Amino acid sequence: MKLGIRILLGYFLIVGLAGVFIQRVFLAEVKPAVRQAMEDTLVDTANILAELAADDMKQNRIADGNFASRVREYAHRDINAKIWSFRKTTLDYRIYVTDLKGIVQFDSTGRAVGQDYSRRNDVYLTLQGNYGVRSTRDVDSDERSTVMHVAAPIIDSGKMIGVLTVAKPNNTLQPAISQSERTILRWGALLLVLSLAVGLAVTLWISRSLGALQRYARAVTAGERAQPPTKGASEIVELGRALESMRQRLEGKQYVEHYIHSLTHEMKSPLAAIRGAAELLDEDLPAAEQRRFAHNIRGQSQRLSELIEKMLALAAIEHRQALENIVAIDLGQLLAEVIALLEPRLQQAKVTVQVANAPELPQIRGEVFLLRQALLNLLENAIDFSPAGGAITIQADSSVAGVVTLAVADNGPGIPDYALGRVFERFYSLPRPASNEKSTGLGLCFVQQVAQLHHGQIILHNRGAGGAEARLTLPLEPT
Repeated sequence: MKLGIRILLGYFLIVGLAGVFIQRVFLAEVKPAVRQAMEDTLVDTANILAELAADDMKQNRIADGNFASRVREYAHRDINAKIWSFRKTTLDYRIYVTDLKGIVQFDSTGRAVGQDYSRRNDVYLTLQGNYGVRSTRDVDSDERSTVMHVAAPIIDSGKMIGVLTVAKPNNTLQPAISQSERTILRWGALLLVLSLAVGLAVTLWISRSLGALQRYARAVTAGERAQPPTKGASEIVELGRALESMRQRLEGKQYVEHYIHSLTHEMKSPLAAIRGAAELLDEDLPAAEQRRFAHNIRGQSQRLSELIEKMLALAAIEHRQALENIVAIDLGQLLAEVIALLEPRLQQAKVTVQVANAPELPQIRGEVFLLRQALLNLLENAIDFSPAGGAITIQADSSVAGVVTLAVADNGPGIPDYALGRVFERFYSLPRPASNEKSTGLGLCFVQQVAQLHHGQIILHNRGAGGAEARLTLPLEPT
């Protein structure tokens, strides 16, 4: 299925779900809200009528007094009211009055006089001093026949002398509810059609933009001259520009040329040293001199080997966009492994390593190989700048939620001010205090790439007490 059709169907599905949601909200919220409004009106009406009926109730003539007469006249009124868009022609209130025993003394319909209503909630709750209300079906089998009853106490001189109830069928509100529902459905259908039209237009616009980008990609693949799309969605245009920029860099072989240039430049010095030592070995030299030049050749060869290996590793990681083999890693165990690997070098340099908090570190997720190489580079760098008899301190910190920080500190000479901003540059290196030689200048650059792939960071700074400290911060879970 084409992307444009998927977008259109997804858009239509969202709009359809929104329409269903609105309808459900109407049924779940609007209808009860309308009935709540009717109940509120009934409360006011019941309390007003209770005041009007108080005199007749007090004089024990509620069934044939002035109040009863007025209520009967109300029932025969001729009504022809247009309320908004529907017409009302009947009066729907039923009014009845009970005494303190719950016996009906007056009923505007005349059907319940003398009956005991004391157990009906509207009367019962009011007699108990509470708010009396109930909703009951007139016909048990018809849920549409429910009638709402709201009662109010009839008070005389601060004492209750009876209860007046006003009742109204809930279905009298149905015309208004039905009309509102029809209106919502009508406008919902119109909205659905308009949304479909808008979705179709947007889909065609996006499909046209994607089609232009697709044609451009095919032309580039075929080796034809082509320009990226300049019209359509801004993101598509920007993507086309990015692809064009990438194509130009790849076609110009800028990336490869840069690496070749850097590699050949860095290889000149060790190759020249090897060549010079080899030429001197051709001469008749004392054995001590021969051993010294042979040692130089081995050292420069090792340097070339390290340079090539680190160059290839850095080139591989710089092209990575994300981590691949993500697993759970015990940082404490990984640190122990790295220190064990470097033990011969530590003994040769007469440097010790002190680790704090490593057993307390939480597990993180990442690539074991990359993190191991990064820690190896940091420790090798610290060893190179540590004096004989010095100590490297590895401080672990997981106090900040979601991240862990490893601080690798040495007590060497520190970083000169002029070099602080360049330590992560490719091939930039400082002379080692012990040998005055430089490294490949790729180790810290590799560590920075590993940190970025794990969505962390690496910071290198001078310590106040002397020496340098590298702080590698990693999230527990790479995002």
